[in-house]
Amino acid sequence: MFSEKKLANAIRVLSMDSVQLANSGHPGMPMGMADIAEVLWRDFFKHNPKNPLWDNRDRFILSNGHGSMLLYSLLHLTGYDLTISDLKKFRQLNSKTPGHPEVGQTPGIETTTGPLGQGIAVAVGMALAERTLGLHFNKPDYKIVDHYTWVFAGDGCLMEGISHEVCSLAGTLQLEKLILFYDKNNISIDGKIHSWFSENVKKRFESYNWHVIDNIDGHDRKAIFNAIYDAKLIKKKPVIIIFNTVIGFSAPNKSGTADSHGSPLGEEEILLSKKKLNWKYKKFEIPNFIYKEWNAEKKGKKLEENWNKMFVEYKKMYPNLANEYMRRMNKKLPENWKKITNDLIKKLKFSKKNISTRQASQEIIEYFSPHILEFIGGSADLAPSNLTKWSGSKSINKHFSGNYIHYGVREFGMTSIANGISQHGGFIPYTATFLIFSEYARNAVRMSALMKTRHILIYTHDSIGLGEDGPTHQPIEQLSNLRSTPNMSVWRPADCLETLFAWKYAIERKNGPTALILSRQNLNFVQRSSNQIENIKKGGYIIIDSSEKLDIILISTGSELGLVILSAKKLIRLGYSVRVVSLPSVDVFESQNFSYQESVLPKKIKKRIVVEASFSDYWYKYVGLEGDIIGMKNFGESAPANDLFKKFGFTVENIIEKSINLIKKKI
Repeated sequence: MFSEKKLANAIRVLSMDSVQLANSGHPGMPMGMADIAEVLWRDFFKHNPKNPLWDNRDRFILSNGHGSMLLYSLLHLTGYDLTISDLKKFRQLNSKTPGHPEVGQTPGIETTTGPLGQGIAVAVGMALAERTLGLHFNKPDYKIVDHYTWVFAGDGCLMEGISHEVCSLAGTLQLEKLILFYDKNNISIDGKIHSWFSENVKKRFESYNWHVIDNIDGHDRKAIFNAIYDAKLIKKKPVIIIFNTVIGFSAPNKSGTADSHGSPLGEEEILLSKKKLNWKYKKFEIPNFIYKEWNAEKKGKKLEENWNKMFVEYKKMYPNLANEYMRRMNKKLPENWKKITNDLIKKLKFSKKNISTRQASQEIIEYFSPHILEFIGGSADLAPSNLTKWSGSKSINKHFSGNYIHYGVREFGMTSIANGISQHGGFIPYTATFLIFSEYARNAVRMSALMKTRHILIYTHDSIGLGEDGPTHQPIEQLSNLRSTPNMSVWRPADCLETLFAWKYAIERKNGPTALILSRQNLNFVQRSSNQIENIKKGGYIIIDSSEKLDIILISTGSELGLVILSAKKLIRLGYSVRVVSLPSVDVFESQNFSYQESVLPKKIKKRIVVEASFSDYWYKYVGLEGDIIGMKNFGESAPANDLFKKFGFTVENIIEKSINLIKKKI
């Protein structure tokens, strides 16, 4: 007699066998959540295995990503391009089944997970994107954006602080169609969790304004089905279903213990487990009748075909909306984008505005936003300081169809939620806080870079130049940390024109995040030729060049560029030959061809000084041991900005003195 238990057991045996073959991995969670996954994916989950990127698919997030074999088993069984051979290469080099789910590596993976709790945060962003996009495009008879976001999470995810941040906000925002499955197995790596996780999760989530479905047997199919069915009926609230499960379910000696969490079960235990499950097939062997029951290709094809038919009718009725929807989902910029940016370049070229780069950024947001309707901004309770709002900003916290999110004091949650918004599609999120507080968001920033997420990170108050708030608020090492992150583009502009090019680059970039590092204090506008303006986009360019035979090259970024220009002019009057190079984006400059880099920073000129009010050691690759750096080696202090710049050597006098000493030094 056929039993759905056999379908769930297919997940269990594939997970056991794959982890054992790799001699690495986490079998316990897939074995414990297999029954829940079987009900969700066969009875409720809307997807098309032959088109994993279909716009209106449900989103499934495995927040407890260490249990990746659960997801790989599901993808394989339901018909995605993931073979038994791929499962046998679990955790191996260049395989489609890495240790934790990685977006872009495996068909059907919506987001990279592994750092616990962030999957929940990304899911909040996806659910927020689904609702907002639907309010932008849906019509009464045409719900072209209409899908659920499902999240699996474990005890560890709910212990992580980020889960508190994002679940609190999700409840406040009444995010319906977000359903969280809590795998309450009471086990973590260290053992039984009662000694370190004893809170009442039901009351916690009720206080967040979530609907809670509690005490569900995670191994009872009927109870699981009814709980999910009831969850879908809930309106104006996210839902958490608390499932009681047994980690390592069916392993006779290791189930319910930490031994099944993060290590292979062992051949003997696997044999005993399969015997208990009455599984009589060979390793990695799944009988055809199980494949037939699991396969979702026909159902998925029909779902997408029905949606496509609806969209054809929608396009007839609302052609402009349909075209705008397709533009946004395909990550295309408006057709007149080039004209929009060129017009602003012409305008700023003659502006001569001496303003902070955070203010320049706000004016650029004001200019671009009416044209880039996919912008969705936000700040971690610092909008008046980050200057991220514009005249058309409409708070999602009050109007769900809006374009601006007040994240509250939740830097980590904000960044991860915005990653989810971007991964969902249809939006370009920008988020903001002080540069120093990027530390709170550090792992979400790294995940953004790892996933190549289109996300604009605005970090203001970029140095000791913020002044009196003191060393707790003055960033030192943060800028070099960001620059050292693979696939992270970083811009530290010196005035409004460089800020514009930074924004232009960030908007046009589709394969990774961009950090804009902006000043609190006003900066002098830098006069440039047309050729110099054109070269800003290359990340580094020559501002001053006194002659071909150079005595020294001065390199700078951001607020210190003005000091370097004044210093260079005085050095030239003293008879020295000086070149000044502005380097607003090191990574963009280093992506240019060799001949351009050499034309700006010729290797034969060894006498170089970098001036930047951040951690100095980063710059040795540009000055070598022969050059010099005027930067920060210590934390800052609480004092007016001008006093701090003088104390730490960011003065014209110090730059000139060090330059002359270096010029006279024999190398």
